[in-house]
Amino acid sequence: MTVRTRFAPSPTGYLHVGGARTALFCWLYARKHGGTFVLRIEDTDLARSTAESINTILEGMTWLGLEYDEGPFYQTERMDRYRGVIQQLLGEGKAYHCYCSKEELDAMRAEQLARKQKPRYDGRCRDRRELPADGREPVVRFKNPLTGSVIVDDLIKGRVVFDNAELDDLIIARSDGGPTYNFTVCVDDMDMNITHVVRGDDHLNNTPRQINILQALNAPLPVYAHVPLILGTDGQRLSKRHGAVSTMQFRDEGYLPEALLNYLVRLGWSHGDKEVFSVDEMIELFDIKDVHRSAAAFDPEKLLWLNQHYIKSSDPMHIAHHLSWHMGRLGIDPTAGPDLVEVVLAQRERAKTLAEMAENSAFFYRDFDGYDEKDASKHLKPEALGPLNALREALAQAPEWTAVAMHEIVNRTAETHGLKLGKIAQPLRVAVAGRAVSPPIDVTLALVGRERTLRRLDAAIDHIERKSAVA
Repeated sequence: MTVRTRFAPSPTGYLHVGGARTALFCWLYARKHGGTFVLRIEDTDLARSTAESINTILEGMTWLGLEYDEGPFYQTERMDRYRGVIQQLLGEGKAYHCYCSKEELDAMRAEQLARKQKPRYDGRCRDRRELPADGREPVVRFKNPLTGSVIVDDLIKGRVVFDNAELDDLIIARSDGGPTYNFTVCVDDMDMNITHVVRGDDHLNNTPRQINILQALNAPLPVYAHVPLILGTDGQRLSKRHGAVSTMQFRDEGYLPEALLNYLVRLGWSHGDKEVFSVDEMIELFDIKDVHRSAAAFDPEKLLWLNQHYIKSSDPMHIAHHLSWHMGRLGIDPTAGPDLVEVVLAQRERAKTLAEMAENSAFFYRDFDGYDEKDASKHLKPEALGPLNALREALAQAPEWTAVAMHEIVNRTAETHGLKLGKIAQPLRVAVAGRAVSPPIDVTLALVGRERTLRRLDAAIDHIERKSAVA
């Protein structure tokens, strides 16, 4: 048997991290077993599904590197198939038309509640022969078995038993002919030969209904695995109030896709004490049966730690590729300045996110509007004028512009003025970076470049002179 998994999001919003984790688990299971990963877009909710949401889902999958082998398949393009299967079930007596009005259904549920019974459709139209005089359009209901039970041998939850007597006759087609979610899922899983359904455990109660429909269609049953939900740090279901929950929002905030994947695979699954997994290691070691049954809490600090680890340890060219996008968001063309790989090498030890790295690296590519007020008042003082003027002259005459040459010039100037290195490096750093924090001063000067460095030194010297004149 060839393993076939599917990720089937509804395009009614962004790709939530819970959905991304489900997609990852489906993808890993297919890759581990040499199977096929199918992407299906369940877009039959026409009122809420949008093209923007579809694009966001596809963009998120691409950014995470979860490439699909088949699809995307769209349910809205399969309506004729659904209608044909509905007619098949009607013809075989496995479904029936229900003419109950909303008022009739409301009265039925009110009576059941008054008797302290579980509200459910009582099947009154199963054998109905007469049609209502008002010509109302019927819905189509599936004839759920009245006796027996449905046993789900879930790979995560274990054996779960559902009593058919607790399941009412599900609507599989609305009065306008539109098929419903639980029905379309069954037809799709059957037609796409899905062998393993991995999804959130909020779908567990749908599973017995879908199994009964699949059995009525004489279709093979997939193996089910229901993944626990992700909670926020307060124990509530993860939502926007907890911070970023959209996959692409994590990209916008400067996270690497492999850091998010690594974090998500560990969210409810573990392999000993190992924390960091390459994608190849995930494929080799992941087993859906080892996913924990209890919900996992999302820890932003742990994700941030992983992201910083990947920024420090990944190939600088890979980091530069992702950093380039963040530089573009700041209106910076990274080709109009130092090599971005060199910037990564200079900054990767002091940045937790790529957004932070981009902000801290902007001064390499464009002039800043002003100095950090606190740093300027501390370091751009009158006593810095002499050393800065001497540096300006020495740097202007430097035969080569390298970090080694810069280191020698700064050290020599400090010795000439009888200063410790910090006493000259900090004013110089504020002059060229706008603040007292940057990579080592020799590396900073090399990356800023000769023209920008001299221009900024002139501006800093002028700033000190003007401040001194006012004083």
